[in-house]
Amino acid sequence: MQEVKAAMAGTIFSVDVKVGDEVKKGQVVIILESMKMEIPLEAEVDGTVTSINGTEGDFVNEEDVLVTIQS
Repeated sequence: MQEVKAAMAGTIFSVDVKVGDEVKKGQVVIILESMKMEIPLEAEVDGTVTSINGTEGDFVNEEDVLVTIQS
């Protein structure tokens, strides 16, 4: 299982997957916005999205778990 964590504090700009989606390693699953920059967060494993913690516009802190992927 892989947890995709926020690389820094910011706002969720877009959620590019939904629970049950199959993802590939390197696929962007969520994009954060911080200091007017967009930061794409990628899956590090092939697998299935099992949870998403947050929606567009939510503020997150660094290291918050945003997406869980079961390989």
